[in-house]
Amino acid sequence: MAKAKRKFVCQQCGAISPRWQGQCDDCGGWNTLVEEAPETVFASKHDLQSGGRALVLSSLDSDIALPDREKTGISEFDRALGGGLVAGSATLIGGDPGIGKSTLLLQAAAMMARRGLGVAYISGEEASDQVRLRARRLGLGDAPVQLASATSVRDILTTLGKGSVPDFLIIDSIQTMHSDLIESAPGTVSQVRASAQELIRFAKEQGTALVMVGHVTKDGSIAGPRVLEHMVDTVLSFEGERSHQYRILRAIKNRFGGTDEIGVFAMVEQGLEEVTNPSSLFLTDRDENVAGATVFPALEGTRPVLVEIQALTVRLASGATPRRAVVGWDSGRLAMILAVLEARCGISFASCEVYLNIAGGYRISDPAADLAVAAALVSALAERPVPRGTVFFGEVALSGEIRPVAHAPLRLRESGKLGFTEAAAPSGLSGDMGGLRHHGYHTLAQYVDRVLGRG
Repeated sequence: MAKAKRKFVCQQCGAISPRWQGQCDDCGGWNTLVEEAPETVFASKHDLQSGGRALVLSSLDSDIALPDREKTGISEFDRALGGGLVAGSATLIGGDPGIGKSTLLLQAAAMMARRGLGVAYISGEEASDQVRLRARRLGLGDAPVQLASATSVRDILTTLGKGSVPDFLIIDSIQTMHSDLIESAPGTVSQVRASAQELIRFAKEQGTALVMVGHVTKDGSIAGPRVLEHMVDTVLSFEGERSHQYRILRAIKNRFGGTDEIGVFAMVEQGLEEVTNPSSLFLTDRDENVAGATVFPALEGTRPVLVEIQALTVRLASGATPRRAVVGWDSGRLAMILAVLEARCGISFASCEVYLNIAGGYRISDPAADLAVAAALVSALAERPVPRGTVFFGEVALSGEIRPVAHAPLRLRESGKLGFTEAAAPSGLSGDMGGLRHHGYHTLAQYVDRVLGRG
């Protein structure tokens, strides 16, 4: 028998190192390497071409039925899941502390239990009485949810195996679970991996929809080994700032649906409330036009969300260094838009401080927001408000050209439903305009000339 090799595993990213060191080479975390029990390595080689179980191979075009989905009773939750929970699936939901993960799952568990489904809620972080108190505060105290407080995977699976198998199983959280087959503390990479594997195996064999809550690191990624995200079928991220009212449930991975859908919630006194019209959270209701404010129809999956982009410019004395501050957008892209405005449109912001904000704490990564940002900057600098009832979208190239973007008719239809009448967008759009009057522009200079009355 060969000598067992020592290995040190990072508790944040799961990277393996042959020796201990202060900083992980992969994720850069400090003091995260922990030694794990080595595996036994045999010097002899074994032939793996015999002695196994023969597999049954099938063709790719074989008939297969779509998996049945069970609605949770929360339409925004079902939207992010792709239509509902699939029997035998494993879902991992992560988010910052206090964002509302346990509240959302408790509300879904209560609604499913009231419909006659078997629901089990296993909490490893709170006592059963604490969960009951939260349920009463949310008005869910009468829901027939089976509740327990435990951290041993063996005890949990033994208990679930003796009674009727639940249709919906919640584990809160996976980092608190431990398996007695692994000699390490709960929360370590090996414990999280082994515990998740046993729970997922149980869900697959019994046809239970499993949802596990996962902690996140300071950079927002789910704590524990990266392989945990590969083991589950769906990974959901619950995003939002605790200082803001809204919450966004976003699918990062989904084997039973798309990853381009989001669910929007608002935190109220009675828990999480669905927001069927997310644009109402990010649009400012005002009676008069304000310079530097434009509306952009962002797209989250198949759902358009209208957000307000606010810009402010402040002229400085000569010699002062101007400041660029951005909230909710990429600062590098703002620098690019400012450069295009100066080089292609003849507008200089060199003597101005520039502040850009996405209203409501929303974050935009869609390149179609370029034209809306440029319009807000020009409006703020010229102190000329944009016409009310106008939306802006289009990608700005370094040449100053305004390029077409995806799903323009969908953006226009949603804007028309919310009362907007005009759209400044790339030229050449065709199809349903949603009742909006289209102002098409080939280049950004054409829009600037129209606003400033040049040429």
